[in-house]
Amino acid sequence: MKTTQNINPLENEAIYILREVAAQFERPVLLFSGGKDSITLVRLAQKAFYPGKIPFPLLHVDTGHNFPETIAFRDALVKELGVELIVRNVQDAINEGKVIEEQGKYASRNVLQTTTLLDAIEEFKFDACIGGARRDEEKARAKERIFSVRDDFGQWDEKNQRPELFDLLNGQIELGQNVRVFPISNWTELDVWSYIRNEKIEIPSIYFAHKRKVFLRDGFIWSYDDDKVYRDHDEVVEERMVRFRTVGDMSCTSAVLSKATGIDEVVEEIRRSTLSERGARIDDKRSEAAMEKRKQQGYF
Repeated sequence: MKTTQNINPLENEAIYILREVAAQFERPVLLFSGGKDSITLVRLAQKAFYPGKIPFPLLHVDTGHNFPETIAFRDALVKELGVELIVRNVQDAINEGKVIEEQGKYASRNVLQTTTLLDAIEEFKFDACIGGARRDEEKARAKERIFSVRDDFGQWDEKNQRPELFDLLNGQIELGQNVRVFPISNWTELDVWSYIRNEKIEIPSIYFAHKRKVFLRDGFIWSYDDDKVYRDHDEVVEERMVRFRTVGDMSCTSAVLSKATGIDEVVEEIRRSTLSERGARIDDKRSEAAMEKRKQQGYF
């Protein structure tokens, strides 16, 4: 009897990109947030270099306002895989006076990550930073190439990018430059979730519906945390069944009401959704070009 093998062209493309990174660059690193996209990248890297280990470290820029579930998952995954994890903290940049922390109702440390990331790139001389950004997430990210060159200040010029014809990836860079690499750029949110389901990949529990203390503000559902999330006295804390479609800082990532406690339910919920997952990221709503401006300054 004939048997057929399932071929995933998105997986094949991502593995090809990761192998090109290893071949063309001397000091690559995988940017790891503990979110579903970076977890997917780790699985793809495992496949790309099997039976060897992942040949580059993971870098987490820790804002100090992460969800506890995400940090716990990060540490458990790194221990299981035996990969090197580098953590650099935004709090250190605040303490050193390199950045000024925002205050008030909509304060976030998200934009402060850029300084810490650029410092880490300089510290370790990374020449390629692999990230889990996808073109369907946000219009600025839709402009990125697979190999996206940054200048010696970490800046991105969206009007001056290299053509990528016939899947040929040019990793040649000048002294001081580095490249951001996006292996799953062509994936959609549904593609990522379907891959997680098919590969049986474990992800943090906050992606599934669970009871959580939350409060409402401006039509968004905020996770309650006195230390990390600003809350007015008249904003009432209540317990609801929620989950998170994207994982950022607690101070800028809102939840959605959900009953999806399992992977199949999540996939079906995403399939029916008419809203972008980045719609729950408050930091993207500061202006029409919020993400693009951050990327021009060196953001992920």
